[in-house]
Amino acid sequence: MSRPRAKLTGNFPGCPVESTLSFIDGKWKGVILYHLMNEGTLRFNALRRHIPSVTQRMLTKQLRELEEAGLISRKVFAVVPPRVDYDLTPLGHSMQPVIAALKTWGDAHVVCEQGERRVVPPLARGTLEAAE
Repeated sequence: MSRPRAKLTGNFPGCPVESTLSFIDGKWKGVILYHLMNEGTLRFNALRRHIPSVTQRMLTKQLRELEEAGLISRKVFAVVPPRVDYDLTPLGHSMQPVIAALKTWGDAHVVCEQGERRVVPPLARGTLEAAE
């Protein structure tokens, strides 16, 4: 029987991985970081346009969590209508290799066609490309 994680604090080899994943867990955090890395500073509505399937409430929640983790910064401008810009912090920029690795893996193993997404094993991917 496995021991609860709380008792593994002294010797838990997965701790760095789990800790890193805790910063980008959530359905949209990695996607938000990806767009900020590629586009630079973005306003709230620009992020919504980049991620059309996210709700306003969920985007707000994910942005707040990323800000609380220190990965993004939020700058509010005192104008009418209100303007809020989001940008990566230096800590957020340090996540670039992690996000790039996720994109590279997705490019190699995920096929999105006709509104469906499927994972293709490495050997099958070569077969699919040869058939085309």
